[in-house]
Amino acid sequence: MELTDKEINEIAENLDCGLRCFFNLKTREIKTVLNLDSWQSADEELWEDALKEIEDNSSDYFEFEGMSSRDSFNSMVDFIDTIDNLRLQERLTRALNKSKPFRNFKWEIDNSGDYRQKWFDYKKVRFIEWVKAQIEDFNTAKIQE
Repeated sequence: MELTDKEINEIAENLDCGLRCFFNLKTREIKTVLNLDSWQSADEELWEDALKEIEDNSSDYFEFEGMSSRDSFNSMVDFIDTIDNLRLQERLTRALNKSKPFRNFKWEIDNSGDYRQKWFDYKKVRFIEWVKAQIEDFNTAKIQE
């Protein structure tokens, strides 16, 4: 499976938004659907056609997995190591060590000036790496078959 940078970026962005993302290995079409497990109050009807298409042709699709909470947490920890502002590093580290670390980190980063954009840029790169790793794993598995 080979994807263009544009396709990889699209998948990474969709995963970052919490969507489920599928790649049709035959048509190269990218289908995204709401993760109904995460959005129980969502109207499933809006996603019915896409889900049926994927289910009926499941062997044609590869599903890209989103990051687990642990992977997302580790991304935040790794980002803190890139920050040159020791005071902000300390605030973010404290935020991650409290209960509700994701909410606390978000609040701190949203109030950090230019570092907010640096976080978004960093997170985008991490999601792109995440997608590329899944492509590599898929291709390695195909070679071994």
